[in-house]
Amino acid sequence: MGVNYDLPAPEMLAQQAEWLSPARGRLLRQVGIARRKRVLDLGAGYGAVTGELARRAGGTVVALDRAVEALRDGVAFGGPAFGSAVRTGGDARRLPFADATFDLIFTQLTLLWVQPVTRVLDEIHRVLRPGGALVALEPDYGGMIEHPPEIAARELWLSALERAGADPWIGRRLPGLLAARGFGVSVGLFESLFAPSPARFDFLRDLPLTASEALALETIEMAAHVRCGPWAQIAHLPFFLVAATLPEARAPDEQKIR
Repeated sequence: MGVNYDLPAPEMLAQQAEWLSPARGRLLRQVGIARRKRVLDLGAGYGAVTGELARRAGGTVVALDRAVEALRDGVAFGGPAFGSAVRTGGDARRLPFADATFDLIFTQLTLLWVQPVTRVLDEIHRVLRPGGALVALEPDYGGMIEHPPEIAARELWLSALERAGADPWIGRRLPGLLAARGFGVSVGLFESLFAPSPARFDFLRDLPLTASEALALETIEMAAHVRCGPWAQIAHLPFFLVAATLPEARAPDEQKIR
């Protein structure tokens, strides 16, 4: 869904989806996915989460992405990625759906890439039914916590993501943007820290780095590979775990009273 950046490899996206699975599951339960009859997987890519949505939803799931080849070829580990979902190509900034089509929209690491995000949020608002919900898991690279300083790659992430057309600050911006559009917003963050994963460097290397940034990344990786005890290194990327709901439509009599 990005402007100047292709999708990472399917295996990398599947790894991301697995890492986010517990938080995603809590959010989906929070909005009652089992009773949602029309669900949109916005920025589905290769379908790393689509099959899960199709299994859990109470009705039809539609997987949308600009990368039509990913929708066509996507395969998750263990079987077809998309399950029973309907696949359709389209741009999140101009969703090819009528007003009030969906009662749940799911997005994970997609709003990071689609600019201007305000246009996407306007479209989400348009195609959601009254009482419909948005579940969004989006990072905030500006809030990265890294220790010791020798392994800090925050500045590389910020510059490379902006160069690729992304908004590395989307996490902290999203709740306010949704509230301004009339959503009731609930926000969570990861409650635990985990041991740093070397895979983070694979994702960073996949971005458009300059020659000097690539050399800096090599130095950081070497420092990160130095043997050390538990908790000697910390690399934490904050994720904003957002559940946003549109108000239910008021009955005509209620509107007259008001």
